[in-house]
This record gives sequence, C-alpha cells and structure tokens, in this order.
Amino acid sequence: MQLQAICGAGVAAKSSDDIQLAWANLVRTGTNVMQRVEDDLKRQGFPPVAWYDVLWELDKAPEGVLQQSEVQARVLLAQYNFVRLLDRLERAGLIRRVPCKVDGRSNVLHLTDAGRDLRKGMWPAYDAAIAVHVGSHLSQNEAGVLAGLLSKLLPDRKTLAMRTR
Repeated sequence: MQLQAICGAGVAAKSSDDIQLAWANLVRTGTNVMQRVEDDLKRQGFPPVAWYDVLWELDKAPEGVLQQSEVQARVLLAQYNFVRLLDRLERAGLIRRVPCKVDGRSNVLHLTDAGRDLRKGMWPAYDAAIAVHVGSHLSQNEAGVLAGLLSKLLPDRKTLAMRTR
C-alpha cells in the first residue's frame, strides 16, 4: 500500500513473472548489444558510443552549441561520468567548454570542426553495427513494434525517432 501511495494508485505493488522476464531480457539485451556495437567501433579505431552521442547532440544543435546540463540530460549519463567524458572530449579537441555568461556555475559546450568530423566519420561504422546487431535479427515490422513498446517505458512516452545522422 505504501508503494501505491508513493507511486500512484495505478501502480501494482508486485510485478508478474512476465514483467520480471521482460525486465531481465531488456537489461541483458541492451548490455549485450551495446557491448557488441562498442567492440565493432573499437575494432575500426573509433571511440565509444558515448562520445558519438555527445557529439551528435551538439552537431544537431544550432551552431553546435548547447548548455552542458542540456546535453547531460539528453545522453543520460551520471554527472561524474559525464564530466569525465567531457574532459576526454575536450582534451581530444572535439569540444570546447565555455563558462556560461548568464550562470557562472554552468558551461556551454561548443562542437569543434574536429568533433563534427569525427562524428560524421563514426556514423557509417555505428550504423553498420546497428544493422548487424539489431537489424539483422528483426524484420522492419518487428523493429517498429519493438520501438513502440520501448517508447512506452520512457518517462515522457515519446518515441525517440532515429534521425538522419
């Protein structure tokens, strides 16, 4: 009853065996597929997917500039991991961090030309890895159904549509 009071009246206090199996398969599959994609990128000399994700968020922003907090929210990394990732990206010359003029406690991230070039160079390898490790196991219809089901688990319930990268 306390869980229902905290989470809302419509929340069941106990999950079913099917829900537990779905959870386990979701976690195992996500971890396994991500590792195989990362391995493919590494074999081709590219950095991890997290680098791509940050560079992509900046590349699609107007003028390649976003608030650091906005990028962090979009890539869903813990703050300490995110800050260390930004340190590596900045050392590699892929981004620049500039103190925010409005809020001195925050930074604005700028994508450099080298960052844009790396992201564009990574995409064919990343896309191929997605095709091999996901696309080759699903029909177009199954992929659409899976995308729809997974989007129901997102907090805002919006589908994260793949855009031309």
